[in-house]
Amino acid sequence: MTRIVVVGSINMDLVTVAPRFPAPGETLLGDRFLSVHGGKGGNQAVAAARLGADVHMVGAVGDDAFAQSLRDGLKQENVDVSHVTIIEHCSSGTASITVAGGENEIVVMPGANAQLLPSHVIKAQHLIASADAVLVQMEIPLQTVEATLRTAHAHHVPVILNPAPAQQLPVEWLKLARYITPNQHELATLLGADPTEDFHRLMRDAPCPVVLTRGAEGAWFREEGEPQHQSGFAVEAVDSTGAGDTFNAAFAVFLHEGLPVAVRKACAAAALSVTRLGARGGMPHPAEVNALLARQH
Repeated sequence: MTRIVVVGSINMDLVTVAPRFPAPGETLLGDRFLSVHGGKGGNQAVAAARLGADVHMVGAVGDDAFAQSLRDGLKQENVDVSHVTIIEHCSSGTASITVAGGENEIVVMPGANAQLLPSHVIKAQHLIASADAVLVQMEIPLQTVEATLRTAHAHHVPVILNPAPAQQLPVEWLKLARYITPNQHELATLLGADPTEDFHRLMRDAPCPVVLTRGAEGAWFREEGEPQHQSGFAVEAVDSTGAGDTFNAAFAVFLHEGLPVAVRKACAAAALSVTRLGARGGMPHPAEVNALLARQH
């Protein structure tokens, strides 16, 4: 069984489904409201567990009403929460999400995620040392992202950096990543480049291998030479929330099968994830991924 360690955010997502996005200053009546467990770290952990991995989460929640529910939600998905720290006198992370027409707008309040420190990563280094892959995102302090990159690299464990929300990072840090998994805007931001620049060139200029997500178009990937394309999979989109997290989780889970296979399976998993409401609602199991791959060669 593939062992994955996820270092990242855990949020309660407060989701409003609306007929459209409101204009500035406008009040709309929504169609539906639901609260669901989220956060890029938590989402990637759940997606990896559903795909059959042995998953350990390194994260933080507050001591508020959401905390126990968030931890229990991870445990119910077979994610080990031994290294999910409870931060006293702090709220858990939240994300206010509006969904309309299959797209979403999101405002994140970090809460306890901002208190996930390098010391928490060091405490979990025995897990990282025995992992097949480590996933880290950027909804946590940058010093903790750096600690994760350095710890995984020191133990010769491939670390996948999902640079979202994106900001420019030192080249030295990027060289520690086995792969970075941005979209086009995130890649440009990460490298301090013009976002209108051709993404193929940005991929070639990056100091580490890149797997670039392109939504319904699929993904591009490059280790050396020219970027290669993996087409997307045709599905009926309901809610794109969590699609990137599902992609990253699947990519980590299937990485041992080789880069092209991992990217293809990640595209299939991400496509399935948008067919149901909620960040985790459509996260697939292996049989669903295999069925989609079989239908769309």
